[in-house]
Amino acid sequence: MREFTISSKEANQRLDKFLLKYLNEAPKSFIYKMLRKKNIVLNGKKADGSEKLKENDSVKLFLSEDTIHSFQSKKALQTTNINWEKVSWFPEVEVVYQDEDIIILNKPVGVLSQKSSPKDVSMNEYIIQYALAHNLISEEELQTFKPAICNRLDRNTSGLVVGGLSLAGLQETASLLKEHTLEKYYLTIVKGKLEGTKLLEGYLEKDEQKNKVVVSKEPGKTGKYLKTSYEVLLATEEFSLLKIRLYTGKTHQIRAHLASISHPVIGDYKYGDVKLNDELKKRFQLKAQLLHSYQLRIPEQSKVLKQLSGKTFTAKKTELFQRIEKELFHLT
Repeated sequence: MREFTISSKEANQRLDKFLLKYLNEAPKSFIYKMLRKKNIVLNGKKADGSEKLKENDSVKLFLSEDTIHSFQSKKALQTTNINWEKVSWFPEVEVVYQDEDIIILNKPVGVLSQKSSPKDVSMNEYIIQYALAHNLISEEELQTFKPAICNRLDRNTSGLVVGGLSLAGLQETASLLKEHTLEKYYLTIVKGKLEGTKLLEGYLEKDEQKNKVVVSKEPGKTGKYLKTSYEVLLATEEFSLLKIRLYTGKTHQIRAHLASISHPVIGDYKYGDVKLNDELKKRFQLKAQLLHSYQLRIPEQSKVLKQLSGKTFTAKKTELFQRIEKELFHLT
């Protein structure tokens, strides 16, 4: 028999989902059969699996050790088996904020938010390693809950990403992002002179073959609504430094939206001015879009994130961004 006491990291998930993570090789039919036969009980009582787990709940498995081992694989812990000496290319990551439920990080350029192949090392793996190193989670807890990021940035976009260190923190942040109540601001430099502030609206359609998006004024058949605003912070005849607010979060939204008004992000070869980008690449070694997730503002909260109500978090610009900004706008 094994008994578990549900930790704060594991709470707020259904019992059956918890069991399917722990016995990750077991078929669902086996889990439900064991629940029906009371070979798995919650707080000493029969359960059907739909119960929402709370911190300090007791889960008992009246199963042999051989049975438990046969339904467990090391797959659940693969993300922790990273030889960080072999990924010495992974840059230093600034931790902007951290508590028991969430972590806010300044993602460097060149790092994936999430894996695109099994061999990748992304911000998700970094968060897990950070949580283990700082005793924020145990190897055992990782079998039933893994810390993960909630918002994704393109590989070559730097700045703020939010990760959940508990299931409740992950769920609450994901809800804010889905409802678009988490205010997100970016900094970028675009081609050409802009003035003042402006709200941009439109519709986005994906071109899967080219891995690009197209912005139009009409919704079309599959268009998704876009809403972006900008404020000009600095401008010359050739360039403008913008503070962008992202109201909707679609693929390549900022890059495509600004390109659609003929003011593409510098360094952006997918949507931008190739000739200008070649010049800037030669001058600054700028190889991709100059886009930085600059600020996050948390709305008023009453639950898991209540200690963050109304707070704003800011990420330092990269050294390259600062150097380009200084030279293009003649700053001292």
